[in-house]
Amino acid sequence: MRSGKRTWKIEYNIPEPPVCLLDAGYNPLLANILAIKGIHSPEEAKDLFFNDISCVHDPFTIKDMDKAVDRIHRAIRNRERIVVYGDYDVDGITSTCLLTDYLRSKGLDVTPYIPDRNEEGYGLNCGALDSFREMGITLVVTVDCGITAAVEAEHAKTLGIDMIITDHHECRASEVPEACAVIDCKQAEDSYSNPNLAGVGVAFKLACACEGNTETILDRYSDLVAIGTIADVMALTGENRYLVIRGLEKLKDSPRPGLEAMMKLSGIDSSSLSASSIGFTIAPRLNAAGRLGQAISAGDLILSSDSNQASELASQLCDLNKERQKIENEIWSEASSIIENDIPHVPIVLASDKWHQGVIGIAASRLADHYSLPTIMINLTDGMGKGSCRSYGGFNLFEALSACSEHLVSFGGHALAAGLNIREEKIDDFRNALSEYYLNNKPEPQPEITCDLLISDTSLLSEDNVRSLDSLEPYGNGNPKPILCIAGAEILTLQDVGNGRHLKLQISSGGKAFDCIFFGHTAREQRLSEGDIIDIAFTPQINEFRGKTSVQFQVCAIRPHDPEELCRNILEKRCSFRHAALPHIPERPDFVRVWKAIEKDAVIGTDQQSVISKCPDGISPEKYCICLEVFRQAGLLSGKDNVYGATLETVSEKKDLDSTPLMKTLRSY
Repeated sequence: MRSGKRTWKIEYNIPEPPVCLLDAGYNPLLANILAIKGIHSPEEAKDLFFNDISCVHDPFTIKDMDKAVDRIHRAIRNRERIVVYGDYDVDGITSTCLLTDYLRSKGLDVTPYIPDRNEEGYGLNCGALDSFREMGITLVVTVDCGITAAVEAEHAKTLGIDMIITDHHECRASEVPEACAVIDCKQAEDSYSNPNLAGVGVAFKLACACEGNTETILDRYSDLVAIGTIADVMALTGENRYLVIRGLEKLKDSPRPGLEAMMKLSGIDSSSLSASSIGFTIAPRLNAAGRLGQAISAGDLILSSDSNQASELASQLCDLNKERQKIENEIWSEASSIIENDIPHVPIVLASDKWHQGVIGIAASRLADHYSLPTIMINLTDGMGKGSCRSYGGFNLFEALSACSEHLVSFGGHALAAGLNIREEKIDDFRNALSEYYLNNKPEPQPEITCDLLISDTSLLSEDNVRSLDSLEPYGNGNPKPILCIAGAEILTLQDVGNGRHLKLQISSGGKAFDCIFFGHTAREQRLSEGDIIDIAFTPQINEFRGKTSVQFQVCAIRPHDPEELCRNILEKRCSFRHAALPHIPERPDFVRVWKAIEKDAVIGTDQQSVISKCPDGISPEKYCICLEVFRQAGLLSGKDNVYGATLETVSEKKDLDSTPLMKTLRSY
């Protein structure tokens, strides 16, 4: 398990919200967040919030798009039989449904094909191509896969089957398959303005190019584009942001019967639908089908036009998701027990013939997060292993697998997530090679919790201010939800809820009380009690209950209050700490109390720890450090640059502490 306390990054030098943003009507909390994002004018803010069809780029600027359109138009003219070959994750399922539905609308006989995850694995395979030839298929269009299928593309050519490859995964120029068209914005010579399209985004672009009208295709398929883009954790900026916004609008206003049934069964209120709703509720249920070898059920749900069938399929997917959760927990427990007595310091590589191939990716993600290390979990069958890889801390998995490829049969994916095939006897060699590569390319340590804004004045957390953050939606990769922080809050009440799985608590800060919910954690696990003084990282939200609304915190992390970093800033003047110090401004009784305490020990500590250790009970360390620095500035303590090792000075006249530079600065805020 992780050793030591979790590392937090709290920015104490908060940029003041530009007056021009406030004058333009942006309220203080939103203006603060915009300033942190580097936006300092209404014009820059407009660029962030601007969304219309002009955000969507010309599909013909993607390499080979003209060739793909020509081949599909020929297939339409000749009434050819086509297969749309996808992947079994949400991105692949939505891609398959989008292109299948579009090509069918053009009169084509289209068979959607998603390989069985357990029997066939990821991507194209020659056996499937052989069966397509027997079916009289003359064209295969891949979606969300195919960019590494050079061997399979060559096999298709020998069978007389043409191929159009559409993908969004990383590729190497020397291994790009030969096909009628290869559409992947990750190709080195591709100049498309948005290299971060999801697989469904690429399929959408192909449909737009074939139709010659982007708005028509967007109206019809924006919901599928949004779901696949969010589920595959693509950057929600620029073009992707607009596509997702349009998709969320479609899901709210005119959802497909299958997706409407899924939202209803999942307890999602369409009026409050968000990217988070898709990422944490809809996507896992669609994904469960693919993970357990029934991806076609998810495809049937999306394409269903019958409400009764849709309700039945939605219920099946929810049941599959529960089964997936059970299997995941079993794998997690077994994998954790293997590691718990030997804390790893290099990437985790585990293998077993008992683990479900479709679920090991989720378990790998949990292990990567738990141990702060890249993790690879491998399912073994008859001497061959199929692995799911998850990164951590910015470590580039694709480059790492490339460096260790001599030990692999094949691999593919992204910098943060990938898959591989390996012979069982090569696993130890691969583990050693990956460990060596990691140690030579170890990423810089990253804080586990990064707080965007320290809240010193809780009036910023009014309902109006919190509601204003909705304008930053949709949140996701590239546009994360702002994480706020309150330091030194007191726990008023706490209790476990949701059958003991979640923690509900109420805290007090700045004379105000706030309700909080911490999903997936308990009071015992967090070692919390009423009366504890804590730092809390959270995202604020509006909670509605019985017709009443209030600000509630969705907690990201909690720790015992840690005054060290702010005290260090105060004592060593490392940065402007004015904003963070506001709750700790001393009054006259505080100065008197601190002076009496240091009179008993005329020498101040020589470093931060020894200084704080002498803080009297009943006064915060931060306030104590401010008092010492004010005394130094007033000439009551020796010390030219700081208070370390300072002694009491003999002075005859009375000192005005409020006239010191530090107190003037704090009082003027």
